[in-house]
Amino acid sequence: MLNRRNFIKQSGLALSVASFGLSSFNFSKAKSYKMGLQLFTIRAPMAEDPKKALKAIAGFGYQDTETYGYDGATQSFYGMPATDFKKVLEDNSLLSTSGHYDFIKYFNGTTDELIRYTDQSIEGAHALEQKYITWPWLDPESRSIEKFKILADKLNLIGERVNKAGLGFAYHNHDFEFIDHNGEMGYDIILQNTDPELVKLQIDLYWVAHSSPRTAHELFMEAPGRFVMWHIKDMDKISRDYTEMGNGSIDYTKILPDAAMSGMEYYYIEQGGNFAHDPIQSVKESAEFFKKNLINLFA
Repeated sequence: MLNRRNFIKQSGLALSVASFGLSSFNFSKAKSYKMGLQLFTIRAPMAEDPKKALKAIAGFGYQDTETYGYDGATQSFYGMPATDFKKVLEDNSLLSTSGHYDFIKYFNGTTDELIRYTDQSIEGAHALEQKYITWPWLDPESRSIEKFKILADKLNLIGERVNKAGLGFAYHNHDFEFIDHNGEMGYDIILQNTDPELVKLQIDLYWVAHSSPRTAHELFMEAPGRFVMWHIKDMDKISRDYTEMGNGSIDYTKILPDAAMSGMEYYYIEQGGNFAHDPIQSVKESAEFFKKNLINLFA
């Protein structure tokens, strides 16, 4: 396999935008994006009555969704066969453009087990007509620098298989990718040791604001065009916990104009917890704020 560090150097993609100007990138301006929701935000309502929950968020103006919790063995989402869940989405005029799939369960398993789950995930993603399959999480035992190097190889392997199936593959960050391990960071290892054609990035802007030594803009400049999906959520001004959009400290007026340069194709509003009232009310309030104040700032 091609050494990934050399691949990045040879490809020139590691060059920052600043080194040769944004004009080198042919990103369309003012693209029409659909307002998305990561369904983990409403995990309790989804567990209780997914049909009712999806109908509610559609009424708030959400058009796109990102799934989580896929059961590869039964080919099901939220206790429903994939085809049945797709029908529920369609009945509410909703799309699902990405899914968080449980690859971490196979991180320490065999390559055959990982490939088997990858193929199951491809089937599930195709059933929902998703565009991306996303690796969303690393457990605490898998966050050392050596583990990140192993992860990079696994991401390349999965990405190649997913791409051959006509889908995109991406990695989603949290805070632990930005921990300094004697001058090395997990996120840099992912950036430098994965093939940018096979492994895209889903940037969680809350965790970047919360824990990254570099701003979202600086990350976009390092790998323009690679951040194909965004997670958009706000940070409480005091506790730094999650909060509803508009209640927190993250200034999205400075981030959203970077959408085209970053390569963003889809975005999903999310709130992992700390709901002011309940999840449904929180996603309603976030949608209202986003539509009123932010949705027209994408460039």
